[in-house]
Amino acid sequence: MATVTRENIGTLHDKLTVKLGKDDYMPNFEKTLKQYAKTATVPGFRKGMVPSGMMRKMHGQSIFNEEVVRAAGKKLEDYMKEEKLFIFAQPMIMPDPNRSLLDMNKPNDIDFHFEVGIKPEFDVPAIKEKAKLTRYKISVTDKMMDDEIERITRRYGKVESQETVTNKEDIIYATYEQSDANGAVAEGANKIEDTAVLDKMPAKLKEMVMGKKTDDTIVFRPADVCTEEELKAFLKDPLKAGEEDAQQYYRLTITKVGLLIPQELGFDLYAQVFPNVEVKDEADFREKVKAELSREFDRITGERLQNEMYELLVHNTPITLPENFLKRWMREGGEKPKSAQEVENEYGSFEHQLRWQLISDKLMGEHGISVNREEVMKDIQVRVLAYFGLGPDDADEAPWMDGYLAKIQKDDKMIDETYRRLLFGKLFSYLETQFTIEEKEIEEEAFFKLGDAHAAHHHHH
Repeated sequence: MATVTRENIGTLHDKLTVKLGKDDYMPNFEKTLKQYAKTATVPGFRKGMVPSGMMRKMHGQSIFNEEVVRAAGKKLEDYMKEEKLFIFAQPMIMPDPNRSLLDMNKPNDIDFHFEVGIKPEFDVPAIKEKAKLTRYKISVTDKMMDDEIERITRRYGKVESQETVTNKEDIIYATYEQSDANGAVAEGANKIEDTAVLDKMPAKLKEMVMGKKTDDTIVFRPADVCTEEELKAFLKDPLKAGEEDAQQYYRLTITKVGLLIPQELGFDLYAQVFPNVEVKDEADFREKVKAELSREFDRITGERLQNEMYELLVHNTPITLPENFLKRWMREGGEKPKSAQEVENEYGSFEHQLRWQLISDKLMGEHGISVNREEVMKDIQVRVLAYFGLGPDDADEAPWMDGYLAKIQKDDKMIDETYRRLLFGKLFSYLETQFTIEEKEIEEEAFFKLGDAHAAHHHHH
C-alpha cells in the first residue's frame, strides 16, 4: 500500500516521499499494456493481434516507467488534498540516481522524493492599522488655464505661408541630407523631412535659419550647432542618426515657411473642441476646459494613490517565502532552463510580483471581490460607444454593436485584459475604504517632483 511521508527541509520547504509497493503500479501496468496491444499497428500483424510478449519487449519498459510515475503523482495529489497543503507552482521531483534502475522484470518497492514550496499564512498589518496615505488634488491655477486655452487655440489654428523666417514662432518645413563640407549631397543619401517650430531648434541653428527663405540651404555639423544637452536629442530626431554622426556634415533645405495663426475664441472653436455639447459663452467654455483638466489630473493622482497602496502592501506585509524552492522552480520549471545567475538577476522582481499576487488573492478571496463575464462585455461595450462619442445608453444608435461584441467574445487577450482591469479596479476601490486617506492640495509642478512610491516603501520586512 502506497504511503507518503513529509519532512521539513527549509523555510516553508518540505520533502514529500511517496513509497510505492509493486501492487500500487503492476495491475495498471498490465492493463495499459493489454490496451496498447489492442490498438498498436505492427508490420506483419493484424491490428489487435500483436502477441503480448512482443509488445512487452518493444514498449513495455517505457509504459512501465510512465505508470510508476503516474501512480506516484496520483498518490501525492491525494495526500496534498487530504492534508490541505497549499503549494506554489507544482511539486518538483528530486533527482535520484536509483530511479534509472526501474525494471519491469524486477518490480519492487520504489521511493519517489518531491520537494514542495508551501504557501505562507500571513496578515496584512497596513489594513488592520488603517495606514495613512495621501490623495493629492492638483489645483488648476489661472496660469494653467491660460496655457491650456492657448494650446487649444494653436491646436485648432491654421498655418499661413510666409516668405521669410522672421519669427521664433515660425514653422520650418525642411529636409536634411548628409553631405560634404560644401553641401554636395552623397549619392543615395537619405532625405529626411521634418517640421519644427523655429524656437524648438538648437540655438545656433536657429540663428542660421533666421532670415532665410524657402529653398535656401544651410550646411552644418550637429556638433557645431548643438550644446551638449541638445546634441543627443537632435541626432535622434530629426536626424535619425547615432552619436557617431555628430561630426558629419548635413545640408538643410527649407521647403516652406509657415506661421501658425491661432484660432480665435468663439463658437466655431467651442464646437470643434466640444462636439455634441452646447457651450454658451467663453466663461462656460473655460469651465468645461477646466473640468477636463481636473478629470485628467484626478486620473493621474488616482494612479499615484493606487501605486502607493500597491507598494505599501507589497513592502510592509511580512510574508515569508520558500526562497530555495522558488529559485529551483525558476531555474527548472519554465519552458527552458535558466542559469543560476539569471535566476539571481530576476528573483527580486519575481518576488515583488509574487508578494502582490499572494496579497491580492487573499484580499479578493476574503472580501468576495470578483468580476463576471457580463461585466466584462458591458465594459467593452461602454468603451466602444464612448470612442464613437456615444453614451452608455445609446446602444440603439449602434446596430453593429451585437456583431462586434460577438467577435470580441473570441478575443481572449482583450477579454483577459478587461477582466483584470475591472478586477483590480474593484480591489483598489475596496482598499480605498480600508486606509486612512487624507486629501491634500498641491501645485502641478510640486506633484510631478514627488519621489516615486516604490522608492518610498522599499524595505521588505
